[in-house]
Amino acid sequence: MLQFISRTCNVAAVKATPRPYHHGNLREALLHAAEKTLETSGAQSISLRELSRELGVSHTSPRRHFANKQALLDALALRGFERFDLALGRATKDRGHNFQTRLTKLTRAFVSFALKHSALLGLMFEAKHRAGAPRELLEASEKAFGHAAAAFAEGQTTGEVVAGDPWRLSLVVFAAMQGLIALSTDGKFKGIPLDRLVGEIIERLILGLRPRP
Repeated sequence: MLQFISRTCNVAAVKATPRPYHHGNLREALLHAAEKTLETSGAQSISLRELSRELGVSHTSPRRHFANKQALLDALALRGFERFDLALGRATKDRGHNFQTRLTKLTRAFVSFALKHSALLGLMFEAKHRAGAPRELLEASEKAFGHAAAAFAEGQTTGEVVAGDPWRLSLVVFAAMQGLIALSTDGKFKGIPLDRLVGEIIERLILGLRPRP
């Protein structure tokens, strides 16, 4: 009987032990875990309490880094735009290529990112258009999409692109790529890989983007 009481007390003590706050780099762990949930179950399934349980910390610990779920989602979107910026920047870093080659490389980078991180990209777009979105998030978005605008501006300088606002011109291309992705299934459209279709679409868009006599 005494052994049973002792075991019961020990179990109760274990259950009563509060979960720790410390988790190495908790902020990074939360973002990583939140992105996994986002990609598998969607933003609606993300919960600070559930993430706390998953990471083995107290349910109040995440609030030291994120005041609420929206703050966590905004941070996740910001991280996404930073990665998006790197991907597009790598695609356009070689200024020796002509406009068509640079634009093709850039759009392929966009499609690749969208296919690998579809839920994250959706969150990024939603976050940037949300009323009251953090300024740093909006700045990160502008910086990432600025690679395309810069490519169009340079194309205008070399006489390869019609005159006009480079931002508006680049919007046409991104809209076309987003539409292609929406029509695709598992990275293909009617069995054709999107990577192959990107080149064909850009060839046709280039015809409309060339300066008129």
